[in-house]
Amino acid sequence: MASGFYKVPVAVNEPVKSYAPNSPERNELLATYAKMYQEQADIPLYIGGEEIRTGNTVKIYPPHDHKHCVGQYHTADRALVEKAVEKALEAREKWAKTPWQDRAAIFLKAADLLAGPFRARMNAATMIAQSKNVFQAEIDAACELIDFFRFNVEFMTEIYSNQPQSSPGIWNRMEYRALEGFVYAITPFNFTSIAGNLSAAPALMGNVVVWKPARTQVYSAQVLMELFKAAGLPDGVINMVTGQSDVITDVMLNSKYFAGIHFTGSTPVFQSFWKLIGENVSKYISYPRIVGETGGKDFVWMHQTADAKQVATALSRGAFEYQGQKCSAASRAYLPKSKWQDIRKYLEADLKSMKVGAPDDTSNFTNAVIDDRAFKKLSGFIDQAKADKNAEVIIGGGYDDSKGYFIEPTVILTSDPNYTTMCTELFGPVLTIFVYEDADWKETLEILDATSEYALTGAIFSQDRYVLDYATNALENAAGNFYINDKPTGAVVGQQPFGGARGSGTNDKAGSVWNLLRWVSNRTIKETFVPASDYKYPFLEQ
Repeated sequence: MASGFYKVPVAVNEPVKSYAPNSPERNELLATYAKMYQEQADIPLYIGGEEIRTGNTVKIYPPHDHKHCVGQYHTADRALVEKAVEKALEAREKWAKTPWQDRAAIFLKAADLLAGPFRARMNAATMIAQSKNVFQAEIDAACELIDFFRFNVEFMTEIYSNQPQSSPGIWNRMEYRALEGFVYAITPFNFTSIAGNLSAAPALMGNVVVWKPARTQVYSAQVLMELFKAAGLPDGVINMVTGQSDVITDVMLNSKYFAGIHFTGSTPVFQSFWKLIGENVSKYISYPRIVGETGGKDFVWMHQTADAKQVATALSRGAFEYQGQKCSAASRAYLPKSKWQDIRKYLEADLKSMKVGAPDDTSNFTNAVIDDRAFKKLSGFIDQAKADKNAEVIIGGGYDDSKGYFIEPTVILTSDPNYTTMCTELFGPVLTIFVYEDADWKETLEILDATSEYALTGAIFSQDRYVLDYATNALENAAGNFYINDKPTGAVVGQQPFGGARGSGTNDKAGSVWNLLRWVSNRTIKETFVPASDYKYPFLEQ
């Protein structure tokens, strides 16, 4: 029973470790990586309190060494998916009634466990299965997920403390209930932190979750489940199922108790879910919450007053960190003719110095793209650019899948602002550049805004405040996360809530009060201390 108005620890962003040579964290991480790399993981389904191994398995291969198996994961049939829903709903009976401070304590403990004993294992798993270098794994799988856990707890208390006014003789209260049913979480391969947050955020607010991780992220997803269990999360609150996507989704979206979807993935898939949910809306006990972050075609725009070296650095980092597989990665750039040659010189020097290879070699800046499908797609666009008359591969363009799915950081120069790689989401280490006449900067902003269906992230560079103001207004709807004189990647929880609109999603801002509000159903309670005993109002008197 609660006996106080509890204050949670103030959320502070987790410091990023340096992993400098001979540092304790570097030695521990590389040793953990080497150990896990030689083991064979056998990853079950997590349904209720059971770890279920069906015998129907899929092998796991690191993208940077696709002939080396690091384990397998078991897949569910339809009956087991239905069981996951059943067990989630059973768990809801207690979990939705659990005091908020107890739910908070679980995820605060998860944050501390991840900051300590789980850190090396979580980072190593992300390096192995998702081919992230040491630094990219640290900022994602450790720091960002720790931040999600801690800041979400703080945001939850802000929501609960938002209460209505009361009149004399009346006490008005607002209750923030869990949704009636279960939440379906679908998570991508590229960020372990997204996988953790999309399942944990609804759970923190008292909901139960059935979680389907991406097939290429199951390896680190298991470590997340181990973390949740170690933190004391009750059985059945988050259930992890893997298997045939259409079967899992069919069960979820056709259940009477489907209460919401928390999604990060492709725009066409999210749109298909929205359509099916609309068709099924009469089946549900409540209108489901539809929350999604989808595609992006993220941009960098430069005015002639900006510094060429700064823009080149923003492009090198923004386009090629984690092989351009961030939702926010710079994929198209609009550069003034007067600065182009300087930027090209700096870019060429940067990319020439970037090493490509496996993540356990810490001198490698970029690693492998996620799988053979991504490799074939990206190499196909590179080959097309080599052949097309209105495009030219000016830096990089090499690729090799003999050992791993390696693609060189590649820059395409096009004379057509509507060239295919200026418009199409590639999700890889390929940047396309359009050079414009300096005087046409306003027209170029219009072209930029109209080119893509997406509106996730974007960056503008200028030293002229009037230009910055004009561009910010002109691109008002072009990006949900907008950067001035910085690269369009690296949103930090508690500092830049993340999400976009247009074809990039519902813009519900992961890591914020706005996202958590989607996972509660409000109930207004009015209590009158001395009820009326006569129906007559004064106006009735003669």
